[in-house]
Amino acid sequence: MKRRIYYYDTDCSGAVYHANYLNFFEEARSEFLETRGFTIKELLERGVGFAVRRQEAEYKRPALYGDVLDIETSVKEFTPFRIVFSYKVTNQSGDLVVKAETDLVCVGRDLKLIEIPEEIKASLAAGK
Repeated sequence: MKRRIYYYDTDCSGAVYHANYLNFFEEARSEFLETRGFTIKELLERGVGFAVRRQEAEYKRPALYGDVLDIETSVKEFTPFRIVFSYKVTNQSGDLVVKAETDLVCVGRDLKLIEIPEEIKASLAAGK
């Protein structure tokens, strides 16, 4: 996924504010699922959501206003109840900006743990 850095993404130094990467990862996860036929809106309408269990990020270099980032998203692992997404973020020069992982659990409308729907697990298992 490509993501241009706008002024509102940055802090007073002109670099992307560290917490804004969490928004970028959310966008990348949503796009990842959508390319596999699963929209967040439709999943939520079915009572299927994902809650962050753990987030890790290793910042390598700043991204700056005007940069265009490439956010490569993959699934590191999944179980019947969890998905761990991995991200590699590079700038337009190909320099590594951030490496990160998001560990999510599948939850129902009541925010209690539920099993990931079979069609999502099948898509992840097929590498699609």
